[in-house]
Amino acid sequence: MADDTDLAPEAYYDQHPDREASRLDRLPTGRLEFANTCRELDAALPTSGHILDAGGGPGRYSVWLADRGYTVEYCDLSGEQVRLAIDRVVDHGLADRVGCRRADIRALPYPADRFDGVCCLGGPVSHLLAPADRQTALTELGRVATPGAPILVAVMGRLAALRDTIKHVLPDAEPPYGLLEALADDGRYTAERVGRYRDGDGWAETKFFRAAELEHECEAAGLRVERLVGLEGVASNLAPELAGVDDAAMAMVESLVAEHRTDPAVVDNAEHILAVCRPPPD
Repeated sequence: MADDTDLAPEAYYDQHPDREASRLDRLPTGRLEFANTCRELDAALPTSGHILDAGGGPGRYSVWLADRGYTVEYCDLSGEQVRLAIDRVVDHGLADRVGCRRADIRALPYPADRFDGVCCLGGPVSHLLAPADRQTALTELGRVATPGAPILVAVMGRLAALRDTIKHVLPDAEPPYGLLEALADDGRYTAERVGRYRDGDGWAETKFFRAAELEHECEAAGLRVERLVGLEGVASNLAPELAGVDDAAMAMVESLVAEHRTDPAVVDNAEHILAVCRPPPD
């Protein structure tokens, strides 16, 4: 490999903990993702209750939820992300409202019917390459939700990944452009493919989704999808272009992103696609 990075998701986020910790603040598209995710949380969650933040990374959403009065359980598979989340919770004076532990979203350490809302945000399900693992994780998210509770699941979008690959990888690549072709075919960004096509220089293994795939996988796990949302919307893949715009221009972009975030074409082209679901009725 070109560097010492392990592309297995748990190892990747352990080796590079600060990349995810700063992503939602550092990039203008990250700030759009966060703002629109919070908008959907506001709309979907009950006004109070016990919320699960599964695969919660550095704990940004746990703190947001606890600040609004929810009792939160947080978990993540990466030990370094759990450490960052604990530090964030303590720094915000919310340790009495947020419980943090290391856990796998495929085997959640909580009883059935425990939570009034379940969140799996930022893309943890995308880091499960095997369809059976994704089904297990989605089923687990439904298992721990109370009847009728909202379940919000975000994944990474395939069309946006293709645009990024065309923009950043293709200029230095040589025929037959195998990574681009592979991503277009099945959305699987694997260590094997990165080693073959990019000399091992890459980031965490990921399954990139089309919107219809996300809806199908949620429904196959027994979750009823109420709406799909393109979190970066019409601004997807435009982080460099947005980095220098003034506040008035950015406010206009934010308004357009919010207005069109559920348009099916926009959803399918987003960097992160959010499904707002409910568990099956009893």
